[in-house]
Amino acid sequence: MFSPNAVKVLEARYLRRDSAGKIIETPDELFVRVSSAIADAERQWGGPAAGRQWAERFHGVLRALDFLPNSPTLMNAGTGLGQLSACFVLPVGDSLEEIFDALKLMALVQRTGGGTGFSFSRLRPQGDIVASTGGESSGPVSFMQIFDSATEHIRQGGKRRGANMAVLRVDHPDILEFIRAKRQPGVLENFNISVSVTGRFMEAARRGESFDLTNPRTGKSTGQRNARNLFDEIVESAWRTGDPGLIFLDAINAANPTPALGAIEATNPCGEVPLLPFESCNLGSINLSHMVKPAAKGNEIDWEKLRAVVPVAVRFLDDVIEVNRYPDSRLAAMARGNRKIGLGVMGFADLLIQLGVSYASPEALEIGSRLIQAIAGEARAASLALAAERRVFSNYERSVYASKGERRRNATLLSIAPTGTLSILAGTSASIEPLFAVAYHRAHVLSGEPLTEIHPQFLSYLERQGLGSGSLLNEVFAKGRLAEVKGLPEEVKRLFVTALEIAPEQHVAMQAAFQAHVDNAVSKTVNLPEEAPRKSVASIYQLAWERGLKGVTVFRYGSKGEQVLELGVGEEAYEREHFAVCDPHECRL
Repeated sequence: MFSPNAVKVLEARYLRRDSAGKIIETPDELFVRVSSAIADAERQWGGPAAGRQWAERFHGVLRALDFLPNSPTLMNAGTGLGQLSACFVLPVGDSLEEIFDALKLMALVQRTGGGTGFSFSRLRPQGDIVASTGGESSGPVSFMQIFDSATEHIRQGGKRRGANMAVLRVDHPDILEFIRAKRQPGVLENFNISVSVTGRFMEAARRGESFDLTNPRTGKSTGQRNARNLFDEIVESAWRTGDPGLIFLDAINAANPTPALGAIEATNPCGEVPLLPFESCNLGSINLSHMVKPAAKGNEIDWEKLRAVVPVAVRFLDDVIEVNRYPDSRLAAMARGNRKIGLGVMGFADLLIQLGVSYASPEALEIGSRLIQAIAGEARAASLALAAERRVFSNYERSVYASKGERRRNATLLSIAPTGTLSILAGTSASIEPLFAVAYHRAHVLSGEPLTEIHPQFLSYLERQGLGSGSLLNEVFAKGRLAEVKGLPEEVKRLFVTALEIAPEQHVAMQAAFQAHVDNAVSKTVNLPEEAPRKSVASIYQLAWERGLKGVTVFRYGSKGEQVLELGVGEEAYEREHFAVCDPHECRL
């Protein structure tokens, strides 16, 4: 049922242990524990019989690995901790009391396994007067370092390192310091950082015009900067380090389902869920590699199975909100007020391989669009049915749905998360990403040993074609990618195309194909080869904005001294049997 790597992940992170550290739970017992705990919500609504019925249905999709919830749910459901959400956005106000209240709340969230996102845009700039003391502010970047240091000493749920997102508006006076912050080794290592930009800024950058910087304390201009020069600074830092990403505020707030509650300023650590202050996200992913069935000529998508799994997943995630134990009453109020969920997918690249379709093809874009459109339709229907069975979310009358008469249970439904660890458990490719490589190492591990991965479908293909000779495999193991491997048919190179071989425009187009039907956002990395020029990063940012994406992340291979995924394993590494785990939040760390 589970691969050797998945077993290592389960033992390291998910299976319960006794006070002596001994594992006291099997994988199936884990799924029984989680299913029963989440079905407590069904018992509250429908009694013991409903609880038993839905516990069985939840167990069925989990055990089959057709659907998996986010890591805190797997770790904490049915335990004394009971905090099940993946991530939270916490407000940071412009006073010492508000800043350290956010720091305290971050600590409470991270110790239960949740990640945290922050907008630091409300903090006054460096050098600004602090009236209460007569001193000067040290600025938002200095306070980010305090949050970073605290995270360094908090291990999430005792099982993984903390993850944060720091967002700063492009018109903040300290924006240049923020953009350059991670060029220095050892700075903000527990943060992904993103600049939030407006369409007005992007237009100004394209035309080379100046724009105003605004002190958030006074609302007044502190001077001007040339937008193109600042855009070039963002590009330079991203080319060097992978940070910052961009968040497109206009697109995010155009899709805000509850604008009466405020504007959205930040996202969760990997950017797939834009959230209001104190909101949280409950994520789960459908394993698309299991949504394939044999047909007369090859394989085809199993639409019937997909449509059966989606309503169960939606109900599961809604029940998570009901039984969740939040670290603070403000978090509980917002979660239950809007009931946001984020159903996503994993295994998309593996589905394409089973269908015989190259990720780099126009057909792959069409398949992705059809899949997410079908999931969105089924999820909406499930949320409408839940609202009829139970009731709409509490803030419904203050939402965009009230004017349409669309009585939904959940303010949002879909989100495409990275699924770093979940995809290992499920034995499939991550999220909607292409294969990173046919063979690779995963870094940022729990035990200090690399996790070596060889794509199982590739090995099966070689066996079927009689191509599995030792010399050929050694070359594949050493290089990771197939483009330069001799003796392989072009068809196999096309089918097992990897992230660094795919044009950046195809990466952006795939993200756009999914974003068109996702009401939250899509976490996806546009991978670039090490030799890619800076202008490639600039073009990706511009294209992502033009395509209406809510955010974009670019990663040039080799731009970090130590990175999560490394091409090739080499014959010696392949022969070793030492494995460990990368954190799902560390796709950009």
